[in-house]
Amino acid sequence: MLATIGRRLFLAVPILLVVTLVTFLLVDLSPGDPAALLAGDNASPERVEEVRGQLGLDQSMWDRLASYFTGLLHGDFGRSLFSGQSVGAAITEALPVTLSLTLVAFVLVFLIAIPLGTMAAARRDGIADRIVSACASFFIGVPPFVAGLLLVIAFALMMPLFPATAYVPLSEAGPNVWLSHLMLPGLALALPSAAEVARQLRGALVDVLEQDFIRTQRAKGLSSLLVLAKHGLKNAAPPVLTVAGLQLGRMLGGAVIVEQVFAMPGFGMLAYNSVVQHDYPIIQGVVLVSALAVIVVNILTDVLESMINPRLRSVI
Repeated sequence: MLATIGRRLFLAVPILLVVTLVTFLLVDLSPGDPAALLAGDNASPERVEEVRGQLGLDQSMWDRLASYFTGLLHGDFGRSLFSGQSVGAAITEALPVTLSLTLVAFVLVFLIAIPLGTMAAARRDGIADRIVSACASFFIGVPPFVAGLLLVIAFALMMPLFPATAYVPLSEAGPNVWLSHLMLPGLALALPSAAEVARQLRGALVDVLEQDFIRTQRAKGLSSLLVLAKHGLKNAAPPVLTVAGLQLGRMLGGAVIVEQVFAMPGFGMLAYNSVVQHDYPIIQGVVLVSALAVIVVNILTDVLESMINPRLRSVI
């Protein structure tokens, strides 16, 4: 297993190199001049050129690309063009917020999806199944920022149960306050993914419950609940875990907008501000870390699937 993980991580290196190269080229070719923004609206052309030289933007694209890769080999992601802060330090400050949000959202996905998907499969073609399927189809199409705005109106303004904005670190306020600030953004981020996972779980369980070994277990006198919990969910888990892993990557991307709605100083806020300011080093660092996160999530998903279903170990 460790050899497999090591091989997958080794194969991820060229992917990260390609992502880094493409990101650098796209950012470099994008419209906008950070030197002009940093120099100010009324700056003279000479002043803009002076700032461009200070930032190193007067060098050719290939020279800057070589310098950037050299820095990466030494663990240096560069510095922000505007604040001068190290890119690594900026990401380190913002990442815990996004990881907290994604963790809460991911837990909510399973707390919502598993009961609803299981109930829909157990009562196939019944009223509960139709309601769950209809709700899943609806929430899959609801963007997280729309769900976030509706949740703020319902549970922060009309019924003030949770804070509407901001983020409080766990180390400063304790778990209750920390979780209360993450409930609404976490739920907004989780709803579309929970709908997808519930739908996939329902379909996988329906297929499993029609297998011969399930009929055999029932013929032995086992209750439907025990058969469903012990055999149904276990055999339906691998494809659902695959979908959940994909949804985790989707939630990391959706955090960019959700953090804007709830004014959370996380990874998404950092990415948004860097794009608005044309802060090239921050953009490149954000994309690189995001790509690495998706690769790690995919590897962990495959490992979990192989632990649940040993037949997949030879494939992975």
